[in-house]
Amino acid sequence: MNTVYICDLDGTLLGDNAILSSFSKKILHELLHQGLQFTVASARSVVSMQVMLKGLNLRLPVIEFNGAFISDLDSGRHEIINSICPDVVESIYKLILEFGCVPFVSSFNGTEDCAYYKDVINDGMRWYLNDRLTNKDRRWRAIEDLTHSFHDQVVCLTVIGHAQQLLELQGAIIQRHGTTVETHLIENQYSPGWYWLTIHDCKATKDQAIRTLVENYGLGESEIVVFGDQINDIKMFKIAARAIAVANADAELKRYATLVIGSNTEDSVVKYIHQDWSNRCARHKLGN
Repeated sequence: MNTVYICDLDGTLLGDNAILSSFSKKILHELLHQGLQFTVASARSVVSMQVMLKGLNLRLPVIEFNGAFISDLDSGRHEIINSICPDVVESIYKLILEFGCVPFVSSFNGTEDCAYYKDVINDGMRWYLNDRLTNKDRRWRAIEDLTHSFHDQVVCLTVIGHAQQLLELQGAIIQRHGTTVETHLIENQYSPGWYWLTIHDCKATKDQAIRTLVENYGLGESEIVVFGDQINDIKMFKIAARAIAVANADAELKRYATLVIGSNTEDSVVKYIHQDWSNRCARHKLGN
């Protein structure tokens, strides 16, 4: 049986500096050359992933925006798009404003990815925008009226603020649109004290994206091994043959793990994959 390894990025494969270590990159490069089936599933965009994973030849598509896009890493071409219904986007946008917040809007306009912003009203939003612009993220566009972006295929609304305010907003969104959207509320580990509430279409989840990969790429007989650290990884943990949490993972996620390994700062994911791959190759040789 073939094994497919699917890994979250921040807090899992990447170190605390949001960088893939030279050790992990070197080992992954070698294993991919040997035929390793590996890809990533992240809340990040493919534009950001291209920076993080530069030099790695992933044959499988990546899962971005928690499953809103399934995309080719090299070209950035989207193979699957799970966008939010325009009426739902407009309704949620009004709710966000009622709570005194302003979202970032991530979309696909039919030609390219876009990330729209208008007012930057707190330091958490400012950190995010500066981080993306510093990394020369080509998606970002200032816009006078955010509703003009709703003509695109909107895949994510990101609201940044303090925990209690966003928890109440999340509750209001779920009450009104709970069956049509997926929400995640997570603290930004790189900007402590600021929380991100992300809103996606209900089809934009990592588990559904993994099932699509399995169906579309002839992986039906493969063992699925996943790695994660946050609650947005729970659904993919539930469907995996092996669900592996890093030591720094959220306690709630660890409840669903079949194994807990070392932390993200110790190259633990790649060390595990390397050992598992080596054991598999040794068994294969013995079988022959």
